Amino acid sequence: MILNCIAIDDEPPALDLVTRFLERTPFLKLTNSFDNAIEALRYISENPVDLIFLDIQMPDLSGIELARILNGRNMSQSPSIIFTTAFDQFALEGYKLDVIDYLLKPFGYEDFMRAATKALKLAELKIQPVETASKDEEYIYLKVEFQTVKIGCSKITHIEGLKDYAKIHLDTSDKPFLSLITLKALEEKLPKGKFMRIHKSTIIALNKVTSVTKNAVYIEQLMFPVSEQYREDFGKFLAKWQ
Repeated sequence: MILNCIAIDDEPPALDLVTRFLERTPFLKLTNSFDNAIEALRYISENPVDLIFLDIQMPDLSGIELARILNGRNMSQSPSIIFTTAFDQFALEGYKLDVIDYLLKPFGYEDFMRAATKALKLAELKIQPVETASKDEEYIYLKVEFQTVKIGCSKITHIEGLKDYAKIHLDTSDKPFLSLITLKALEEKLPKGKFMRIHKSTIIALNKVTSVTKNAVYIEQLMFPVSEQYREDFGKFLAKWQ
């Protein structure tokens, strides 16, 4: 698979470095380069672009602003973005904009290749057919640390809500996944009837429940209180579970 790429940077040495890295990477095809985001935006509107290597701090239109414009268009084939910048304070903003990676200048070819490989894997994932081999397993795909991660729903024990983030706990790992997504949005991704929200900040996997009381759920040694808002749905589960 070959990705059509463009590079955008207002600093000639930085733009030259990225274009040289692009030209030596077999699965990347450099179709154009720009020293300003406005010209690049026109090009993106008229030509197929799979991946953008994008500087952040530029005059007239910044990389952040360009990424927001592209996100707002809701294009079916919206290009992926890898930020290239000398400033690390934009990392969180890049995460919110769903960029693939964040290359901090000065970076070498090894870091460039790592980010490019992420982009390739994501592109291949987008064109893969829906998995039908296993009827027992279902998956969700979440953005975790600039990567799209495939998580088997059968492995999830519970999910914690932390404002705009969700912490997904698995029975196969002591380290949970942290993703920028609300519990409400995550609820819609989870298979129906297999998970239940019992608190404004808690979703549990029903098949992981080991014991219950009228006001709480236990998954092994962990106790999760049931809030009043979700007491009715929990009562229905409780009647069936007993």
